Amino acid sequence: MNLQTRTAALAAAAAFALSGWSAQAAPDLSGAKFRQILGGAQKIASDHGIDEARAVIIGGIPQWITVRGRDRRNPILLVLHGGPAAPELPNRYLFEAPWTDYFTVVEWDQRGAGETYALNDPAKIAPTLTEDRMVADAEELVGYLRTTYGKKKIFALGHSWGSILGLRLAHDKPQWLYAYIGMGQIIDMRAGEQAGYDFVLKAAAADHNDKALAELKAIAPYPEADGALPIDKIDTERKWSVHYGGLSHGHDSYDYLSDAQRLSPDYAEADVEALVDAASGFSFPKLLPQMARTDFTGVKALDCPVIIFAGRYDYTTPTAPVERWYDALKAPRKRWVWFENSAHMMATEEPGKVLVHLVEDARPLAAAAGDVAPAEREK
Repeated sequence: MNLQTRTAALAAAAAFALSGWSAQAAPDLSGAKFRQILGGAQKIASDHGIDEARAVIIGGIPQWITVRGRDRRNPILLVLHGGPAAPELPNRYLFEAPWTDYFTVVEWDQRGAGETYALNDPAKIAPTLTEDRMVADAEELVGYLRTTYGKKKIFALGHSWGSILGLRLAHDKPQWLYAYIGMGQIIDMRAGEQAGYDFVLKAAAADHNDKALAELKAIAPYPEADGALPIDKIDTERKWSVHYGGLSHGHDSYDYLSDAQRLSPDYAEADVEALVDAASGFSFPKLLPQMARTDFTGVKALDCPVIIFAGRYDYTTPTAPVERWYDALKAPRKRWVWFENSAHMMATEEPGKVLVHLVEDARPLAAAAGDVAPAEREK
């Protein structure tokens, strides 16, 4: 066999082998299989790890939590999601895995949200959808976590709507927290909505967007004279705020995150519509009037450390009212962190920076109490 023939034969054999390998190894990337693969890749298998998902009875009803960490000796970080009824669970695969190296992360689908919505009869829980009841749920959940996992204190991270629950938890039960971490913090809802409305009007004018300007001017006054936020008006304001990057900097829609939810290993694709969209439609109108009345400007002191993560371009929960409050606040320790390339969704907009500040600013408070996994051994 001459060199040319031998080369051709080898090439043919290689092509055959590769085609066989490709046919055998090509994964099924249909939606369900893709989520299964992604979930398998995120499985926690370390010796001291924990990876649990279950319903627990909180506030008299089953509520869904997940508990994940690579070493259960690390401190607990409870995530209080936004919305209302906008759980972090379907998007957490985008950013949360590295957190589990340093914390035991607890995700909680709140009353009327996500898996908890699916576990309960909406007609029965509708009368219980109040801010006070959900703060009580948060307190009960923290008590459960402290008892079940043997922790004297935990961290609470509140995002957006969840920052209302989180700040009330910090105010009422500071002895349970190493620190409260506010992300997209709400302090004075009325002032924040006014600032957001002013921003989007200016952005639309600068863009010469006559359609946006007409729709925005049609909802004036915004908020209402008494501070109320009719749902049709907040929908219009948010439509254009999202378009001009007030939710995610540099994005003119939420599609990139809502599309990512459909690949979540934590929710089946059908669940996204049933557990996110339907739950939001159920819960948001009931909680919005209470949310509109939020005003923490009278809270002048907290008895636990406070860390604020603030997006430079956040016009969903604008930072100006939060800065004024923070500057006057008295607390054992305070830390303000600007996220210069973020709006409201810092965890996905600057995930590395969120991780760094959780590890550098929050975790040492638990380390000082001995509530962290032993340091890695050096060679």
